Amino acid sequence: MLKTFVNVFKIEDLKKKIIVTALLLVVYRVGCFIPTPGINAKALAEFFRRVTTTYGGTIFGILNMFSGGAMERLTIFALGIMPYISSSIILQLLTVVIPSLERLSKEGKAGYEKINQYTRYGTVILSLIQSFFIALWLENPAHLEGIRIVNNPGWSFRILTMLTLTTGTIFIMWLGEQIQELGIGNGISLIITAGIISRIPTAIHQLFVLVSPFNSAYRQIAPFTLLIMAILLVGVVLTVTLITQAQRKIPVQYARRIVGRRIYGGQSTYIPLKVDTAGVIAIIFAQSVILFPATLGSFVPHPLFQKWAQLMMRGNLVHTLIYAVLIILFCYFYTAIVFNPLELAENMKKYGGFIPGIRPGNPTAEFLNFVMTRITLAGAIFIAFIAIFPDLIMAWLKVPYLVASFFGGTGILITVGVMLDTIKQIESYLLIHHYEGFLKKGQIKGRR
Repeated sequence: MLKTFVNVFKIEDLKKKIIVTALLLVVYRVGCFIPTPGINAKALAEFFRRVTTTYGGTIFGILNMFSGGAMERLTIFALGIMPYISSSIILQLLTVVIPSLERLSKEGKAGYEKINQYTRYGTVILSLIQSFFIALWLENPAHLEGIRIVNNPGWSFRILTMLTLTTGTIFIMWLGEQIQELGIGNGISLIITAGIISRIPTAIHQLFVLVSPFNSAYRQIAPFTLLIMAILLVGVVLTVTLITQAQRKIPVQYARRIVGRRIYGGQSTYIPLKVDTAGVIAIIFAQSVILFPATLGSFVPHPLFQKWAQLMMRGNLVHTLIYAVLIILFCYFYTAIVFNPLELAENMKKYGGFIPGIRPGNPTAEFLNFVMTRITLAGAIFIAFIAIFPDLIMAWLKVPYLVASFFGGTGILITVGVMLDTIKQIESYLLIHHYEGFLKKGQIKGRR
């Protein structure tokens, strides 16, 4: 393994890509500490602490995780890349609904670039809307009597905040595209992963305080418990890796055709149906639905919102059950959006392909839908379990949620998936230049 990493830097082109990627990620992390003008940082930190205590989390908590803590400090990158992700998901859903977008998506590279341009426009619009409401939220925070977050509230502050946060998001989007073009890996995904990984030092510090043998007053975790946590962490990473790469391979045979003196077809291949098609998207949807009322409660302190927020506190059985059910439903919903068995069956029929034992056309579409429905159930149940596993760890081992969050949830799914994709790309460079890959037998599989 060490020899393989040394070989990585022997390939000049690959070495340049890795260095460029690392430098661009450093630029992103520096921007996460540049504050937005006109903000009282201490008051903002106190507000986040009270909101977390009162409501157990809001949608801003999701933004904070994806922005690597920039939202909590309200830096120029406070919105992170979430507006871009939201815009991409909206365009993906609209592509199924609007025929013109569906035709555009089938036009190859030109159609992809056009949809990508629409995604950028949507990112700007969503960033302006979100930053405007964040500015209003900062000017009139609930549950923070006597402390002002904004030094000089008014339209000047709102417009400045909108311009600052929107520009920050556009710059992050540009950084992601530069990593995609000049670096290695998926730029947007790497930026999200960098934000998630940036929380590790704080989590380790909290864990050290809870384990520290030098201060018995703060010691809450016994050495045996720490060993259990280490075993669980390794187990979670391994199982997430296996499920992320898990596929059901449907064999496909292409009929042999003789045209003149040439023979076409006759080969066998397979269709890889992923067990985890929705992945982290289902968790994001479920979190947004659950946390939206609590977010409204931080704007408008209504008893109904407060009641819902208390019901949806982490560790509450009702919250856990609703959260798990929503994730399973959204897994099926997203899979139905991105996987079209009828279109796949028609394309196979068009090129003379068939599944052995299944008639082409509608029977093939029904068979693919039958298989996908059942493997999605296994993937959805696993994703739901991984999503609620941090809550179980927090309740069982009595550790802070920041520490427990590394045992499951959105962060571990994104990090494992992105790392697999990046390592797969690096391995492809090694194999092209006649070096060994990271594995002696076989190759590393990415998510796609």
